[in-house]
Amino acid sequence: MKHMKKFASVAAYLRAVPPAPRAALQKLRKTIKAAAPKATEVISYGIPMFKHHGMLVGYAAFQEHCSLFMSTALAKAFKKALAPYQTSKGTIRFTVDKPLPKALVRKLVKARVVQNEAKR
Repeated sequence: MKHMKKFASVAAYLRAVPPAPRAALQKLRKTIKAAAPKATEVISYGIPMFKHHGMLVGYAAFQEHCSLFMSTALAKAFKKALAPYQTSKGTIRFTVDKPLPKALVRKLVKARVVQNEAKR
């Protein structure tokens, strides 16, 4: 998935993703929305992101994997929980065959909401 293309909306981004990773990202999106119902969705840096008092998380599809993007501080705080996944700084890589567990995504997003609200 090339991210240099400009997408007008999250829906347009998802339409451009092949079916298997699209389904994985749609499930991830639904989980994020449930964990942060006050967050708004935007396209930023060419990918879907959720914002609530700043960036919460973003996600994207790539050729061989999908990624969930968050703050480096959040990734460090959840280092043990993220150990089974390939990570780098504030990024978690996952595949369609091994998606991120909903419970983990909810914890990450809710923790990020708390971080952002504390900065207000």
